[in-house]
Amino acid sequence: MRNNLLSLSVSGLLSLSAAVIICASCTSNVKSSHVWLTSESGDKCSEVKPVVFRPGTADNAIVVDVNDHRQIIDGFGGSLTESSAFVLACLPKDQRQAILQELYGENGANFSASRTQIGASDFSVEGKYSLAEKEDDVALESFSLDRDKEGFAKAKYPQVLDENYDLYHLMLDVWNIKQAQEDKTYRIMANTWTAPAWMKENKKYYERENGFHRGGALLPQYYQAYADYLAKYVEAWKAEGVDIWAVTPVNEPMGNDGGWESMDFAPEVEAEFIGKYLGPTFEKRGLGDVAIYGFDQNIFEMEPYTRAIYGREDAKRYTTGMAVHWYGSTLDCFPETLDRVHEANPDKTIFHSEGCIDNLGCEPWDGVTEPIGFKESGWFNNDAFWWDTIATDWAYSTQWAGDTHPKYVAVHRYARYIINGLNHWLTGFIDWNIVLDSIGGPNHVNNFAAAPVMVDYSPITNNQSPIIYFTPYYYVLKQFSRSMRPGDVVLAVNNQPAINNQIFLCAVEKQDGSYAINILNTGKEVTFPLQIGDYVAHINVPANAVETIIVRL
Repeated sequence: MRNNLLSLSVSGLLSLSAAVIICASCTSNVKSSHVWLTSESGDKCSEVKPVVFRPGTADNAIVVDVNDHRQIIDGFGGSLTESSAFVLACLPKDQRQAILQELYGENGANFSASRTQIGASDFSVEGKYSLAEKEDDVALESFSLDRDKEGFAKAKYPQVLDENYDLYHLMLDVWNIKQAQEDKTYRIMANTWTAPAWMKENKKYYERENGFHRGGALLPQYYQAYADYLAKYVEAWKAEGVDIWAVTPVNEPMGNDGGWESMDFAPEVEAEFIGKYLGPTFEKRGLGDVAIYGFDQNIFEMEPYTRAIYGREDAKRYTTGMAVHWYGSTLDCFPETLDRVHEANPDKTIFHSEGCIDNLGCEPWDGVTEPIGFKESGWFNNDAFWWDTIATDWAYSTQWAGDTHPKYVAVHRYARYIINGLNHWLTGFIDWNIVLDSIGGPNHVNNFAAAPVMVDYSPITNNQSPIIYFTPYYYVLKQFSRSMRPGDVVLAVNNQPAINNQIFLCAVEKQDGSYAINILNTGKEVTFPLQIGDYVAHINVPANAVETIIVRL
């Protein structure tokens, strides 16, 4: 679907960019404080020459409306999973810490948000576990974080260097990095993929057998026990000195066809659970400051959940907003859906909790009509892959998907989705796993995916250094995270004209009064006029690039 905001005619803008009107009330030119660039030609969050803003206006400029303040940024980051912990356990401690410092430290991306799993997900090494495994333990006396502390035995996994490192330790490592620096802002969203199996009608974490393809539903008699389960998780981490910012009732309540851990939660059931059980439980246990987000699946399927949850007074009162994923299209952030949900519920937020380059290198399934094109290769330690129209997703070439899931450029997808999403009310973006191995795992059901950092640790067995690869899209996330911090305010962007779907741009006003502009150019080198308040600049963006400008005017 064509984005209706931020597309430019290169030739038109080049011909009109010289038509500048000087502003009499402004007195001097202003240079940007930072310009960062990530490009197909090899720039990786590189500092490049400053942009000069001059008093005045320009014809056919993209206009940042400094008086139209919109939503507040919640943050950017990636997810802490058991699979990520496993890969990090296969590295020497100094290299592990160097990766985490680059991702979360003030001198790196300084990610301000993470998502983590409560119990198993597909990105668990073996899967099928919860944090309260004792049958019918409604008092949850068996609840413990110990499962996340077990580590990985070298006898079973010879590539492991640190047998005692697991998700629990990864959580603490990142928390400690944030607490040791001046900018301590850090928000953790915690999600289950399923309740403990004994709470569900099928007594399974998921099933693809006996004619069933399902996760199974939570039994009503365990609604309260499940609310207590989520509360206990928050309390357990609080006892460790770690604050959980938000939860959702369950990841992907519409299911995943029984492919891995999941639990069915119909809209009305989720609304009842939030309103009668989860919200009151958090309130009674002193956890009322922990945000509850509903839904947690693909944007285009969100509205039945917003109607059900916001249609119940009790559920609406306890719900901060909706968590969303991007797997409904490789092209589109469904701006009309985001706008409708915001317009109907302007006091609620919409936060992106998961997205990735999914099904990476996976074998095609029965619905795929182009099996050869479906399976990618050559992504590891190869920047060209991430800038080429070669990535596919789970629905590529399926008859029912139509033209919504074509092949795509991975870097473009990330930047375009985030920029367009922010222009349509998203408050932040959390990527899926922060670190995976070179094939996109481990994943106990072979549902491989890309990550910002991918690692080949096989050379370690020959006393050689592992290959640690920061993918090009990592540097895009780094630019976004460094330039748009929690508390910054998104500004409206008016675009004239919208023609060829090449340039995408978003803007925020930072808390110190400066402005951050993020621009994606999906085509050839382009120059265009950008208007911010009473100042204008002619912005040059190289071909296939993401540029970030920070300026105080």
